[in-house]
Amino acid sequence: MVKRKAVVLLSGGLDSATVLALAREQGFEALALSFDYGQRHACELASARQVAAALGAAGHWILPLNLALWGGSALTDPTIPVPDAAASHGIPETYVPARNLVFLSLAAACAEASGARDLFIGVNSVDYSGYPDCRPAFIESFTRTVNLATRAADEDWKFEVHAPLQHLSKAEIIREGVRLGVDYGLTVSCYHPDAEGRACGRCASCALRREGFAAAGVPDPTRYQG
Repeated sequence: MVKRKAVVLLSGGLDSATVLALAREQGFEALALSFDYGQRHACELASARQVAAALGAAGHWILPLNLALWGGSALTDPTIPVPDAAASHGIPETYVPARNLVFLSLAAACAEASGARDLFIGVNSVDYSGYPDCRPAFIESFTRTVNLATRAADEDWKFEVHAPLQHLSKAEIIREGVRLGVDYGLTVSCYHPDAEGRACGRCASCALRREGFAAAGVPDPTRYQG
């Protein structure tokens, strides 16, 4: 039986690794797509390569996309400091303008060219950092838009956008990943890792990850600085 293809957005972090494992469990031939977008924490791309291989992705593309050209985020502009978790309120400095909108649009282009009809993304609206492009309303709106802006509008098929972590806590995500055999030691979630890929332990992403492992009752495999 021919498997259905899906394009899975893979950052190299905890959530996207779990989503790739879920797509594989659901029987999809998973095509992983990562972006070299000028992020200061580029070590996540090495993690994405390892995760894609470990979880059996059928293919893995890393697309150059230099969002650092105009900055606007602590993740792409070295002049903007990465805030500690305690200093993060509202939409934080680590929000990259329209990132998920851009990434999903390119994932749709990749999927259309590859014959895939399903897109997977690891957005979450429970334990998240206040990013507007992680909310359910955005995913619902994008699903409508992508089906108007592609061949799907004139042919007898539709894109489906899967956000399986949307309503899960970080602890629930980790437990699901453990069930699926995800090696979280391969993943990088930190916004400000050092040259060796060790997590800072201070940023909002580190705080969510640390709290998630503690709440899940799962040993934290993260390599922290110091």
